[in-house]
Amino acid sequence: MALSPPARFLRFLLTVLLIAGIAAVSRDWWLRAIGGALIHDDGPAKADIAVVLAGDYWGNRIVKGAELVRLGYVPVALVSGPSGFYGQYECEAAIRYAVRQGSRPEWFLPFPDNARSTEEEAWAILPELHRRDTHRILLVTSDYHTRRALRIFRSTERKLGGQMEIRVVATPDEEFHPDSWWRSRQGQKIALMEWTKTLSEAVGL
Repeated sequence: MALSPPARFLRFLLTVLLIAGIAAVSRDWWLRAIGGALIHDDGPAKADIAVVLAGDYWGNRIVKGAELVRLGYVPVALVSGPSGFYGQYECEAAIRYAVRQGSRPEWFLPFPDNARSTEEEAWAILPELHRRDTHRILLVTSDYHTRRALRIFRSTERKLGGQMEIRVVATPDEEFHPDSWWRSRQGQKIALMEWTKTLSEAVGL
């Protein structure tokens, strides 16, 4: 027997309330999943060079790059950095910061560029690595940026016709914590921005 319109509406309303209740109860679980899905960490391994991406104003990326050199995973870290950073290149400021923290200047190879996106960084950096006959790199970036950065660099490498092995090494960020990003305004902004970029790239924007 077909349900009457009021009965159908009541069933629809109960279904919505049930779904809302389940979402509320499992809120922390799926919010953690949203944050965790942004992260991919291969961990360190022996490589020809580390590539430290720009965009971290806390210094975690450059410190991780220095650590990879200090521990013998790579002989040097190439540090990307666009212009417009208070009248200098970001890579120059990053290296000075790392040296003040106790790193050696010779651990770093500054790579000034004019990239304004991760894709532009990939197109600037990878040809230089090919010129250096690089076969294996460690891509160093903030944890929330790792999955997207790795996908962009691997895709760009394929377009260049290369076969370079790319591993990504995640660094923490003071303003993003995958298990609690939704509890701070800055964490919310980072997650929203990364997912917006991820989905935009997926549809070719």
